[in-house]
Amino acid sequence: MGEIKETTWDAEHKKENILPPWAGDIDPGESISYRQSYEFGKYFDRFEYYEFPSEKTGRIRYYLYNPLNHGADKSGKYPLLVWIHGFNCADGINTVGHSGGEQFASEEYQRSIGGGAFILVPLANEKWVNGELEGSWSPEYFEPLADLVRKLKADFKANLSKTAIIGGSSGGWMSWAMTENYTELFDIAVPIASGYIPDRDELMRIGGLGVKVLVMHGKRDELCSFAEHIVPRLKDLEDMPGCEMYFPEWVKNGDGGVASVNFGFEMGQHCVIVQVQTNLIYLDGTPYDERFPEGFTGWIRRQCEE
Repeated sequence: MGEIKETTWDAEHKKENILPPWAGDIDPGESISYRQSYEFGKYFDRFEYYEFPSEKTGRIRYYLYNPLNHGADKSGKYPLLVWIHGFNCADGINTVGHSGGEQFASEEYQRSIGGGAFILVPLANEKWVNGELEGSWSPEYFEPLADLVRKLKADFKANLSKTAIIGGSSGGWMSWAMTENYTELFDIAVPIASGYIPDRDELMRIGGLGVKVLVMHGKRDELCSFAEHIVPRLKDLEDMPGCEMYFPEWVKNGDGGVASVNFGFEMGQHCVIVQVQTNLIYLDGTPYDERFPEGFTGWIRRQCEE
């Protein structure tokens, strides 16, 4: 067994041969969309590569977008967005795209956030050994990642406002875990499609300290059941101070089609991170949800202004 790669069949082949298991559940008139609406890799050259030493995990490679190098006012203050990738995504510069953070380096998103944002994409040291993936996110990474965030907050202290941690799938678990264990480092947390939620007492503590949380999870998630992981915790999340929730009935691409991603198994409804990277705004300019009229960037900006 080697690295899992996405199938390369075109949309027509998929439509005729590998319809997702939920295809019969979509409403008449709905379509299935097999590709994200944004251009993957378009902004890779705006990210700089660095390495951070760690005895626990080995060097942590990371990519950083610095708005001060791309026209942002050098006297301004901007948020630090820490994007945590999911399982089997630590693929060099491609991880910037897979993590969900790439499009936020665009002029449009930077402007909408409030004139700029630092973007950090750290990589787990994943590798395939005898058919098994080793080096994925684990508790071993907690302290090294915290140290890396501390370093950047110190390096850019004069230009940093608030710090957000955002991640999908296993990156969603890391977003919760890092916020739980290093609450003082983060002002904002966006755990996406996570199978883990801290216990009620921890949620109350985190929220009580002023951390703003946006929990995102597709109701038809194929890999991390909404019914199993979210429904039993809804009351706790509703009671958590500063917590908002976004639970789309269908995860859709920017073209309005229901998202299908096949990596040898169907996981389109698990990939809410794709909607985030479209800024929660369809190609025609309408928001995915009326609560986010200016998209995800507008939500981040509002949290930074409070």
